[in-house]
Amino acid sequence: MNACRKRGAYNNGMDKKYTERLEIDKILSSAAGFATLNQGKRIVEELEPSSDMDEVKERLEMTSECDKLLFKYGFGSVCQFGDVEEPISRAVKGSALSCSEILEVARLIASAREAASGTERLTEIPLVIQLTRNLFYDHNLELDIAARIAGPDNLYDSASDKLYSIRSRIRSLNERIRSTLSEYITGSYAEYLQDPIVTIRNDRYVIPVKAENRGKVKGFVHDRSKSGATFFIEPEYVLELNNELISLVSDEKAEIEAILKDLSKRIGKIGAKLLADIEILAKLDANLALAEYSYSVKGINPKVNTRGYINIIRGRHPLIDKDKVVPVSLEIGARYSFLLLSGANTGGKTVTLKMVGLFCLMACCGLFIPAEFGSEVAVFQDVFCDIGDSQSIEESLSTFSSHMTHVVDICSRASDKSLVLLDELGGGTNPDEGQAIAKAVVKKLLSCGSCGIITTHFTPLKEFAYNTEGIENASMEFDPSTLMPLYSIKIGLPGASNALAICKRLGLDEDIIKDAVSFLSDEGRDFENMARQMEEVRVESEKVLAENERIRSELTEKRREINRGIEDINKEKAAISRNARMETKRIISEKTAEAEELLAEIEEIFKQEVVTESDLIKARTVKNKLEAVEAEEHEDIRKQVDYRPATKDNIKPGSTVYIEKFDCTAQVISIRKNGEIEVQFGGVKTFVKLSDLKVADTKQQKPQDIKIVRKFGRSQPVLEINVIGMNVEEALQEVNNFVDKAVLDNLDEVKVIHGVGTGKLRNAIQSSLRRDRRVKSFRDGLYGEGEKGVTFITLK
Repeated sequence: MNACRKRGAYNNGMDKKYTERLEIDKILSSAAGFATLNQGKRIVEELEPSSDMDEVKERLEMTSECDKLLFKYGFGSVCQFGDVEEPISRAVKGSALSCSEILEVARLIASAREAASGTERLTEIPLVIQLTRNLFYDHNLELDIAARIAGPDNLYDSASDKLYSIRSRIRSLNERIRSTLSEYITGSYAEYLQDPIVTIRNDRYVIPVKAENRGKVKGFVHDRSKSGATFFIEPEYVLELNNELISLVSDEKAEIEAILKDLSKRIGKIGAKLLADIEILAKLDANLALAEYSYSVKGINPKVNTRGYINIIRGRHPLIDKDKVVPVSLEIGARYSFLLLSGANTGGKTVTLKMVGLFCLMACCGLFIPAEFGSEVAVFQDVFCDIGDSQSIEESLSTFSSHMTHVVDICSRASDKSLVLLDELGGGTNPDEGQAIAKAVVKKLLSCGSCGIITTHFTPLKEFAYNTEGIENASMEFDPSTLMPLYSIKIGLPGASNALAICKRLGLDEDIIKDAVSFLSDEGRDFENMARQMEEVRVESEKVLAENERIRSELTEKRREINRGIEDINKEKAAISRNARMETKRIISEKTAEAEELLAEIEEIFKQEVVTESDLIKARTVKNKLEAVEAEEHEDIRKQVDYRPATKDNIKPGSTVYIEKFDCTAQVISIRKNGEIEVQFGGVKTFVKLSDLKVADTKQQKPQDIKIVRKFGRSQPVLEINVIGMNVEEALQEVNNFVDKAVLDNLDEVKVIHGVGTGKLRNAIQSSLRRDRRVKSFRDGLYGEGEKGVTFITLK
């Protein structure tokens, strides 16, 4: 079972001349580039769209499984091997293969082994496993080939014991020959030589002897130089050695042939299975290529149906640069069968029309489509299209004649299982006749149940679409202010051609444009004006809607931030309370234990029969300790402060207040006329009612009544510091420590009170803040905030 089948596998009725106009061949060529094997490339390039629903689903499912195999399980790709069908066929017939051919067969076996072992345990890819379960491989043969063949033209010495022995003897004999000949080069014969070297002629070792010394060196002459000055002589002392060497070389060749013949014979025995492996691996390679291409265009697995329903969500034409393509959404086949697409030139009508047809063909080939999840395409029996200038010089046909030839063919063959895509229907001839033909063709296509897209500039055809069931107007959106296309579709509204406006933008003379306007029919002028005004109103209303949505989103997000801030405060409050209770219990437990120990000690003293004065003193001391423990145990854990309601008279910006419903202190930022108070606590700013605030009652609270308390949990952030009366060095140190703590408490803004004075302290602090990387900005206080006597610091 396989989603990829070669051309001719289906009698699906799709006419190649129409499918190639949608450039499915370019898509398949790009996808073939991801294949590893030549056989896999051919399968992808020859793939044809299927009109069989079950086959299309199987193809898409196979691509989905291969996507998992590649990008979830990291399978990689089919391992490369050469075209070995012909060598394997020769091996089956008993021929011996060369080293290079046997190595390629070994690569085929390794590829089959890795594909089989890499997929056998994966339960999520049943179609792939069904394909690869029939792979055969002989691992022992693969290892033998690797152990014997060193390269395309060479065997290892260890390929056989006999070959090892022969080559050892050859090496030894070579050494003896060279050693013997070296005596001629360095001995008494050296003066007779042309050059002090040993060379080879006719596979025998020889030395170059000067022509005039030929008779002085006994041996066999094998060759001489072109000039005749040098004779290449095999000395008689090495004649027998060379004969033996030739014999050994012949034995080596025979042994190599025997080894290759043995390996070839083993390949021939499994040749049929290996040829089946090639076909399986090619299919797997082709399907992996489809998955890789689908991933490269960010494709999704579309839903498919046979109802003629198409719903493309933010589709992107795969042959347009991904950085330039603009996503388009449209729907056909639910409330209407045809879209009549109008609008200005260069607005994207033709690209959209081709994209719809191409997406259907891609899905029928098993390719994912570059769109958003939820997109759906239909499986058609036929896909017809007429796009662009089809003038045929060979057939002496004009653009209109060629166009109508295709329209005639389409009308005669279209059915309720056809997708029809017509660009500028009725164009290229008299407009009155052209629009009349277009209406009749649309009527014919609607009557036979087809669905598709038709692009037009004809106003009467747009009006016809308003009054005809089964076809709906749609327009490519256009910015009326810039006269630039927006590359999005608006269903239900026809588009104005904007030809005169575009001509004006391009610089056409104003008088020519005025004349052109005067030549328009009243109906045509009214319709174009109406369409243009509707477009302007629609664009403006969408801008207002978008702005309102932006503001709503911002307000919603701010509300969320405030709620999150309140939630964090409540959590922190609960945590502090929980920690305080735990710490209180711990202290009470410790003090109780300590008291019990002291009581036990007193009891021990008075258990004695005779109590001395020193024992009484010791008992009194223990009693005093016990009283101290009881006093600590009943001491308040917190500092007790009395609060009274806040009024406009007892608070001002910078005041510290207590917010009862949050159970925390905060700093007043500003006081609004409506009575709301802006406060900041824990890095959060919010507005509260005056009635929710309280201030410390300093009149009722006396300094000596305030007790030192033990604090638990996290302390409240400090929002201000007072350095009045300090010298510059002390103040800078205090401010630096204060900023450290503010950063740790995640505060946005804090205040330093330094007074006005001579300004020396203020200048020193602000100069230091200017160099502080933790500080985003700082400012003097405003009127009512302390003016130049305070500095507000905004932290990063």
